[in-house]
Amino acid sequence: MDIYHGFFDLKTGENDLKFAENLGKFLNFLAQEGKIASWRLLRRKLGLGPSELGEFHIMIEVENLAQLDEAFSMAASRSGKTEKLHFDVNSKIREVKFALYRDFPDPIRKTGEELF
Repeated sequence: MDIYHGFFDLKTGENDLKFAENLGKFLNFLAQEGKIASWRLLRRKLGLGPSELGEFHIMIEVENLAQLDEAFSMAASRSGKTEKLHFDVNSKIREVKFALYRDFPDPIRKTGEELF
């Protein structure tokens, strides 16, 4: 699994519960279309965590980078139902930072044949 992370704050005045609802609609749609495997939305607790990462953290799991690229392509089309769902999320966030991580050790990792 590859995990696409987003760290962000909501824009001033945005409703946190409405945002979470809209995010669920968008990401569940992507999951139903087979563009992502799963997702989670997390919120900083008790103010613990680096402020530069924002108050919210989203984790989107994909089977591989090809699946992530399909999700990006779907959002990049900027049309139809996808555009409406994406806008209802993307327009509400600010100061977003992204990261991409993978499971480790990789399932394909072999040992004993390394040359270094």
